[in-house]
Amino acid sequence: MRTNRHPIRGSLGAAVALTAALTAPLLAPPAASAGTVAPPPAHAGFDYQIGGAYTPPSGVKVVSRDRGASPAAGLYNICYVNAFQVQTGAEGEWDADLLLRDANGDVVVDEDWDEVLLDLRTAAKRQRIAAKVNGWMDGCKAKGFQAVEPDNYDSYDRSRGLVSKADAQAYIRLLSSHAHARGLAIAQKNTVELAGARRRNGLDFAIAEECGAYRECGDYTAAFGDDVIVIEYTARGLSTACSGWGGRLSIVRRDVDVSPRGSGGYVRQTCP
Repeated sequence: MRTNRHPIRGSLGAAVALTAALTAPLLAPPAASAGTVAPPPAHAGFDYQIGGAYTPPSGVKVVSRDRGASPAAGLYNICYVNAFQVQTGAEGEWDADLLLRDANGDVVVDEDWDEVLLDLRTAAKRQRIAAKVNGWMDGCKAKGFQAVEPDNYDSYDRSRGLVSKADAQAYIRLLSSHAHARGLAIAQKNTVELAGARRRNGLDFAIAEECGAYRECGDYTAAFGDDVIVIEYTARGLSTACSGWGGRLSIVRRDVDVSPRGSGGYVRQTCP
């Protein structure tokens, strides 16, 4: 996502997740067929709750929540994990050599959200990073989530040219292999330029922020069919998404901070 990646992520259950990560296998398990997992139902009521869980509104069938939260009973639940960058303040939870550094030895930071990027440049580092994130996904599975949403796939765009698209794809294939082996569907989060490679990368559905605002929804459907969830953050973006895709895709407008219902900044709208 260009500007709206969210800072409230993965705060709950961190100790459990870290324990799982430490016992996760270094190598990815054999890949299960993507046909053995089920993506979210297409064109279903959706709510994006990564900024805080609350009772889903009437008509919602699919919800995405942070990995520290519990799934919503009776719904299709997607587990959000920050897979390509480090939560603000959590740098000490990672081995120092797994943080991306420039030629001066300074960490490379996503300035919008003050998050350090992970170093995906070698196969050995990708394996070690994936082992930790796979542990988080195991925690999602144990809680009852049906799918995972690894965020910041497009972090190579903010890496000052140090991380390549090939690096990002090699890493996400480790995650998708592990997810499928655990019976979890896995989303491609944004990164429309790599949508055409979704089958090779083992990705089952797309979560596209602002594809209406940027007129990219058709690029996602060309690769994923109707297995696309759209999140808009402006009235204009919602209008564009609904007018073009409201009869086919799951579409919701949320506030940029994805605030819980009842808080002052909460916004949630759907297609008419």
